[in-house]
Amino acid sequence: MIVMLETQRLILRKFTPDDVPRLVEMRSDPEVTRYLGGSRRQNPEAVAQRMRFYIDCYEKFGFGMSAMLWKETGEMIGWSGLQPLEETGEIEVGYGMIKEFWGRGIGCECARVWLRYGFAKAGLERIVAVAFPANTASRRIMEKCGMRYEKTEEHYGEQCVFYAVTKDEFLRNSQK
Repeated sequence: MIVMLETQRLILRKFTPDDVPRLVEMRSDPEVTRYLGGSRRQNPEAVAQRMRFYIDCYEKFGFGMSAMLWKETGEMIGWSGLQPLEETGEIEVGYGMIKEFWGRGIGCECARVWLRYGFAKAGLERIVAVAFPANTASRRIMEKCGMRYEKTEEHYGEQCVFYAVTKDEFLRNSQK
C-alpha cells in the first residue's frame, strides 16, 4: 500500500485498479452522487475511466485522487486528493465519502491535509475547488479551509461555484 498522506483518523493512499468495484459501490448511492453528476457520470464504465485518470495523475504530477481509508477499520470510506481541473491548468482539491461518515469533519480534515501537501510538497501556489451551488456542505468545507468564492462557471458539464486559495492565504489562515 502506497500511503500518500495520513491524518489523525484517515489514511489516504493511491488508488489501484482493484479499487474500482468499491468506488463504484460508493458512487452508486444517489445521495452520494447527487452533487457528482448523478448516474450519468457515476456508472461503472465512467468510474473505471475516471480511475485511469486518477492513476495517470500520480505519474504526471506526483499526486492524484486517492482512496480514503478509515484508520480504525481500514475500510475505504471515500476519496480525496488533488487533480487537474479539466482544461483550466489549475489544480483542484476534491473529496467525497459515503454518507455514514458525513457530518464528522472528515471533509475538512482531508481537504486541509491535501492543501498543506499541495503547497508544502508539490510546490503549488494556488489550489481551487468547485461544487454545485446547492452543495452547501462542500462550500462550508472550502470556506473552513480558507478558500474564497471567486465565480460561478461551468465545470464537469454543470454550473459550479469556483473557490480558490493561494499558498500565502492558506499559510496565514493556518497560523490563526
